[in-house]
Amino acid sequence: MTTFNLNGREVTVSSEDDTPLLWVVRDELGLTGTKFGCGAAQCGSCTMYLEGAPIRSCITAVSDVAGQNVTTIEGLTGAVGDAVRGAWQKLDVVQCGYCQSGQMMAAAALLSEKPQPTDGDINDAMSGNICRCNTYQRIRAAIHDAAGTLKG
Repeated sequence: MTTFNLNGREVTVSSEDDTPLLWVVRDELGLTGTKFGCGAAQCGSCTMYLEGAPIRSCITAVSDVAGQNVTTIEGLTGAVGDAVRGAWQKLDVVQCGYCQSGQMMAAAALLSEKPQPTDGDINDAMSGNICRCNTYQRIRAAIHDAAGTLKG
């Protein structure tokens, strides 16, 4: 049994200690916004936050998050989360949508650290997130739009 905080609420799961967090969240807890992409921490589709920092949940054992705070796309809230979500919708970023929860989590992490990122900052922060549909220009535009919203 492992207990951790998921999106602001304490949960206890019965999965084996070495079960990837991604599968615990999706299969045992029913939150399916975070996607499985590669299983090797290379594509970013499985991005969640652990104590506010982006992690690849496909390679993070559930036992590694015991007693800690985990945030999924469903729990991405607040000014930054709202700005990112709004920009994604406004600019119609999504094509197939499969990678977008990971893209949004990475974008929100960037904007939390650098509220007014340059294109170089965006390239660096988003380089570990693959979009099969190649919506990178719309993603960059949405991050700039979200930054503008945050600036007011």
